[in-house]
Amino acid sequence: MTAIRRLAAILAADVAGYSRLMGTDEEGTLERLKALRRELIDPRIADHHGRIVKTTGDGLLVEFASVVDAVRCAVAIQQDMAARNLGVAPAEGMAFRIGINLGDVIAEGDDLYGDGVNIAARLEALTEPGSVFVSHAVYEHVRDRLPFAFADLGEHQVKNIARPLHVYRVGPRVSGPHAGETQAVQSAPLPLPDKPSVAVLPFANMSSDPEQEFLADGIAEDVITALSRHPSLFVIARNSCFTYKGRAVDVKQIGRELGVRYVLEGSLRKSGSRIRVTAQLVEAGAGKHVWTERYDRDLADIFAIQDEISEAVAIAVAPAVADAEQRWAMRKPPGSLDAWAAYQRGLWHHSKLTADDNAIAQKFFQQAIDLDPDFAGGYRGLGWTLLVATANAFQRRDMTETLGAMEALARRAVLLDSGDAEAYVWLGTTLLALGDAHGALVETERALAMSPNLASAHGALSGVLIYSGRPKEGLAAFQRYFRLDPRDPGVAIYSQQVAAAHYFCREYGSAVEAAKRVIRFYPDYPSTYRWLAAALGQLDDTAEARKALEKAIAVAPASFDLYARGRVPWMRPEDHAHMLEGLRKAGWQD
Repeated sequence: MTAIRRLAAILAADVAGYSRLMGTDEEGTLERLKALRRELIDPRIADHHGRIVKTTGDGLLVEFASVVDAVRCAVAIQQDMAARNLGVAPAEGMAFRIGINLGDVIAEGDDLYGDGVNIAARLEALTEPGSVFVSHAVYEHVRDRLPFAFADLGEHQVKNIARPLHVYRVGPRVSGPHAGETQAVQSAPLPLPDKPSVAVLPFANMSSDPEQEFLADGIAEDVITALSRHPSLFVIARNSCFTYKGRAVDVKQIGRELGVRYVLEGSLRKSGSRIRVTAQLVEAGAGKHVWTERYDRDLADIFAIQDEISEAVAIAVAPAVADAEQRWAMRKPPGSLDAWAAYQRGLWHHSKLTADDNAIAQKFFQQAIDLDPDFAGGYRGLGWTLLVATANAFQRRDMTETLGAMEALARRAVLLDSGDAEAYVWLGTTLLALGDAHGALVETERALAMSPNLASAHGALSGVLIYSGRPKEGLAAFQRYFRLDPRDPGVAIYSQQVAAAHYFCREYGSAVEAAKRVIRFYPDYPSTYRWLAAALGQLDDTAEARKALEKAIAVAPASFDLYARGRVPWMRPEDHAHMLEGLRKAGWQD
């Protein structure tokens, strides 16, 4: 057989900590790796025109004719893996190390040999889990041709290679004053979903009147609501989109950070009793304008503007939707623009998740109700603020009264607007708090049937499943929620449920890791410390468990007593007994 020498891009990859994973769960690890190959790795390689040369247990060697395709493939795989590992404890997650080299290889049959292959393997051995390292030759060929950042890691001496390797780490391009902002739970770019995806940015207020800021925000929010009701679209939730408010950012960056193909941006300008709304849809990857439109209307026509923008965007990004029956079960608009503005202000303060801002949000939501008693949003918002308030200071003597008020608000919201999926989310959450897990599941699934991309519905479903004896399914629902709204300021409310789910599964190490992730970003949210203390107690980590227990009591003593000295309605007796077992091991005494 004749050996042939040729130039090729070689990708070498393996699973970090594979021996440890095999030692913990050999059969499970093998099955997970097979599933990853079948569902993620092999399809990505095929999409980028790669050829798998060989596999070696947890590793593989891939040849590409194009070095650009090789790097794109590697970054896509790592993005997919980052999304797949959301909500998974680091000790259980599977992470790949990928090294890429461009050089001469010797082809003999289907196999490859030579320094081109050896250098790729050495790069892979240097690589950090979840990262992509490339050689200087790769860097020189792709640095101006791909939208990635390259960190120069200097020269490294490696085994059986005479000259030191100049190594670069490939990562997302991040720039601007907010580049260092903390993002909850994950920071890697997200992969594109398998259907048209869109993020709606806050509309810019171009008027001199600052009061129009709330009107601009409301337009963007209702466009998101309308689009999310289309099962054919993947729509990023309001909270994540609004993290870009007031920032000058490149749409390509937004597309990478939120994992969307299209970005809708717009502006509002008021003159007298008329407003002008402009909107444009951009293909994020190419920075190309797909659609743009301008609307001049009287203020009285503001809701018609929202309908028109929503429909036009849906047709632009998903042409198939235009041929189907239009299912725009739009939320009933509030009868007063003043009430709507009060509601918008309430949302802004509520998203801060602090006691002071929550109290302010309560006032604005009550104001919205007073101004327009038929506006469902005011009742929903007020109910959510009661939920946040209970997490910080909740007395047992107040429970019956508070839960009764929450249920009344939820049922009022549903009665006022049966087309508001968020109202059913809130009703489901309230029923769970009352101990009616079946009713909570019915209402939450109803919300999802109305709005399949509604992040809060997936978050609520996660809680319903976790607290009704189905924690594994609850974790899956949480991952869906987090994918739809990766920057939700209220992620602490849902994320602490991940720690509870792992605890109920008796995965105490995972519960500890999940709790610590939440505490890192939300140190004042009390419930997480309780799960941390219980999990550490189960692991017999006495010193750390006691510290967590003391913190749980100190942050919110009334809340701790509520959970520890009596069973709350939403927790099953067996789950409550299980929690107390961990708290006692942490040092708590009845």
